[in-house]
Amino acid sequence: MPSPSPRETLELMLGHLGFVFEVEEVEQGGRPALNIHTREAGRLIGRDGHTLEDLQYLLNRILLRHDESAPNVIIDVEGYRQKEKQDFLGRIRELAEQVRHTGRPLALAPMNSFDRRLVHQAFAEDPDIATQSEEGTARLKQITLVPRHSQAEA
Repeated sequence: MPSPSPRETLELMLGHLGFVFEVEEVEQGGRPALNIHTREAGRLIGRDGHTLEDLQYLLNRILLRHDESAPNVIIDVEGYRQKEKQDFLGRIRELAEQVRHTGRPLALAPMNSFDRRLVHQAFAEDPDIATQSEEGTARLKQITLVPRHSQAEA
């Protein structure tokens, strides 16, 4: 029996939940992504995106159960993730300005691997700010923004 496609699986899930929707298949950062268009975006996104995260987690668990080599699929609703990504990086850049002005390192709130990757990428080429990630196996880890000159001295 062939494994179900990510789109078909998501459509089945949303249909059982009673949503009226349309699913668009796109690619995001080299990964398959499904963007849901619906009038009930708020219900699918949930508070702070938690429902959307849960929906994405469930879809990927179902897909992995059928095919252990299935790639992780990103689910978005009405471009919510892109907007959140821009807002998130804007807040991080404001904090980086504090580090530039004070010269003191600043530990950020613990975050998931996707957000940590965004932060590391945002400052990879920055001449003044470097990022340091804590070690460990926890799912949520802290990143510290440090001035590059103090990192070179250490």
